[in-house]
Amino acid sequence: MPGAKICGVEDGTSTTRIDPDTGERFLALRRQLGVSSFGMNQITLQPGQRGRIHRHQRQEEVYLVLEGTLSLLLDGEESDLGEGELIRVAPQVRRQLVNRGPGRLVLLALGGANEHAGRDGEAFGDWSDGQPVPPQELSMPPDLEPGELRS
Repeated sequence: MPGAKICGVEDGTSTTRIDPDTGERFLALRRQLGVSSFGMNQITLQPGQRGRIHRHQRQEEVYLVLEGTLSLLLDGEESDLGEGELIRVAPQVRRQLVNRGPGRLVLLALGGANEHAGRDGEAFGDWSDGQPVPPQELSMPPDLEPGELRS
């Protein structure tokens, strides 16, 4: 259920999960989460599949490879990215996502068109603190004790 909006963004939290077995090439995760300030999509390509050659007028994109190898053509020049690698592509650069195999390719595509608002974070030293401070003014909390770790 939608909550109140702060600066045009839904209040509260929402969850979803990456689902490479959905059978869909393109899954709009932002819709599932109610994200309105940037795009977030799961793209799954089986060996031999490829996306359209495309570009954006204003939106830059970041691709994060979760599984497999992305063969990314940028203005016709190809390069490969493996699991855990990211690339940012400027709006006007034509691109095509290709899976040359051998396994499936799963990636997360993030896109946005507005300038980053900068550091708007607020930090609290304790859950009972009422007044926040800029994160850079607060040291990191101590590590968990061994008894607090999952086994």
